[in-house]
Amino acid sequence: MKVEKINTKKAGMYENVLKQFNKAADIVALNEGVRKILSHTNNEIVVHFPVKMDSGEIEIFTGYRVQHNNYLGPYKGGLRYHPTVDIDAARALAAWMTWKTALVGLPYGGGKGGIKIDPKNYTKSELERITRRFVYALGDNIGPDLDIPAPDVNTNAQVMAWIADTYASIKSMAERQKNMHVVTGKPVGSGGLEGRDRATGFGVVSIIHEWAVQNNYDLENKTFIVQGFGNVGYWAAKFLGQLGAKLIAIQDISGTILNEKGIDPDQLLNYTRINGGDIVGFVDSRLMANQEFFGIDCDIIIPAALGNQITTENCNDIKATLIAEGANGPLEVEAEKILLDREVVILPDILCNAGGVIGSYYEWLQNKRSENWKLDEVLQKIDEKLSDAFNKVNSTSMELSTDFRTSAYVVALRRLEQTYLERGVFP
Repeated sequence: MKVEKINTKKAGMYENVLKQFNKAADIVALNEGVRKILSHTNNEIVVHFPVKMDSGEIEIFTGYRVQHNNYLGPYKGGLRYHPTVDIDAARALAAWMTWKTALVGLPYGGGKGGIKIDPKNYTKSELERITRRFVYALGDNIGPDLDIPAPDVNTNAQVMAWIADTYASIKSMAERQKNMHVVTGKPVGSGGLEGRDRATGFGVVSIIHEWAVQNNYDLENKTFIVQGFGNVGYWAAKFLGQLGAKLIAIQDISGTILNEKGIDPDQLLNYTRINGGDIVGFVDSRLMANQEFFGIDCDIIIPAALGNQITTENCNDIKATLIAEGANGPLEVEAEKILLDREVVILPDILCNAGGVIGSYYEWLQNKRSENWKLDEVLQKIDEKLSDAFNKVNSTSMELSTDFRTSAYVVALRRLEQTYLERGVFP
C-alpha cells in the first residue's frame, strides 16, 4: 500500500490566529488601543548562521525567534526544528503563547521560534553544533528574565541542555549558574523539573477529564485516536488510557496504524525506539491510508502533530464527538465552524495543551529558588492550574453562549486588557 504524507500545510497560520483573536475581541469589545497592540508582534528575529558538518563542508541555516508580547512577563515559548518553520508559523505560535500564558495565569508573555531543518538529515554531533551556533546567533535576544525557550516539535531535553550550556558559556564566570533557567524542559540532572516531559500530554487529559466531569461523560471504554506519537501524543495516550479509554489508531510521519481492539502506548513506544521512531509495522495493527485517519469511527480525537491538519476537505469525515487539541492550531478556522455547527466539542489548544508551559513555569521557578520538586507535587500543581483555567473558560462560555475557543480567548484578553488599562502605555 502506498503511504501518503501527513498534511504539513501551515500557510495562513497567522491569519487563523488573527481571525480567532478578532472574533473574541469583538465579543468582549476589547479596548481599541489594546487591540492594536496585540494585533502586532513586538520583535521578529531572523538569523542566518554557518555550521561545519561532519564532512567538513559548511552549511548555512536559518533560525527564527518571534517575540509577540511581554506585558505580563518574559517571552515564553518553544523552539522547533522542522522544515515548515518560517516567519508566519513563528508569528502564529508566538501569539498563541501570549493567549495561553494569560489564560492560565502565568507571569509570562508569548514567544516562539526554531530552525528550518529536518533533524533526521543530521547526526547528533551536527545537531549539537547547529543548536549551539543558533544560540550564539540569537545572543542577548534570549535570557532567563527576557525570553525563555522550551522544547517543541523535534526538540527535547538534550537540545535544551545544549542551549543552557551554550548560553551560560558566553556569560561571565560569576553569572553562569544564574542563567541555567534561560530554557525549560532541561534534563532533571541539569536543573530540569520532574514531570516536565509529560506535562503537555498530562494537561491534555486533565482538560478532557474536567470536561467529562462537567458533562457527566463516562470515559470508560470510550475510543480515541491520536495524530502524532511524539512526547505529547504518547503521554496523552498513556494518561487517557489510565482513565479507561481505548487507543485504537495512531498516525505519525511514517503512516497510520489501526487496531479496533486497542493499542498499548507503552508497547508502541518500545517498538518506535527500535524502528527509527516510526510506528508503521507495529505488531497486531494494520496499515491504513493517511487520508482516512480523521474519519475513523471513534469518540475522541487528539491531534498532537502540526497545525492545519483538520481542514474543510476532511472535517466532514469526522465521527468523533470530542476533539482535544494537543497540537497548536490543528484546525483551520472554516473547518472549526463546520464542526461546531455539527455540535462537535472542541477543547482548544491554548487551554488543552497549556500543561507544558505550566510545567515550564514551575521549572523556571524551581531554578530561581534553587529547589527541587517531586513528580506527584508537580503534576498536582499543573492539574490545579488547568482546573482553574477550565472553570473560567467553561463559565465564560455559558455567560457568552459561545464555543470554548472563543471563551478561552476572552478570558485571556480580559486579563491582558485589565493590565494595559491599569499600567498604561509608556510614555
